Amino acid sequence: MPSILFVCSANICRSPMAAALFRKKLEHLPKSKKWRVESAGTWGLDGSDMADSVKTVLEEMGITAEEHSARTVDPALLDSFDLIVAMEKDQVEALRIEFPKISGRVYLLSEMIGERFDIQDPIGEPLEEFRKTAKVLSLIMDQGFDKILQLTRAGK
Repeated sequence: MPSILFVCSANICRSPMAAALFRKKLEHLPKSKKWRVESAGTWGLDGSDMADSVKTVLEEMGITAEEHSARTVDPALLDSFDLIVAMEKDQVEALRIEFPKISGRVYLLSEMIGERFDIQDPIGEPLEEFRKTAKVLSLIMDQGFDKILQLTRAGK
């Protein structure tokens, strides 16, 4: 089963949004139901729901926000994914240092499109900033989809 874990800081905004957008992108694949797509945070607010603005933006995009319970990364969780993509360079570095066993499977999300930039956290900002984040994430999902497939079991 191909698997991808999206990681941000608190697991209430960018990573659950990225996971929802990626699930939507997978819908056109015949084996989409066989994928494991989840999210976590480097210092997640365990048990928290995703930000209301994330739900709003996803709904505007025609995506029903699924139940979400924020969680923090741990070795067992990270070990169980083919690909781990983080939103910020510092998160990638922290994951690679703290969990060296999985360092070869950790990437910056923007690397999926051949670049290296952070996805800014819109938490605490107006709704328009969440829309901008969703637009950037969608662009990466579209342009980086083949790279993601290549880096997971789906590409092997």
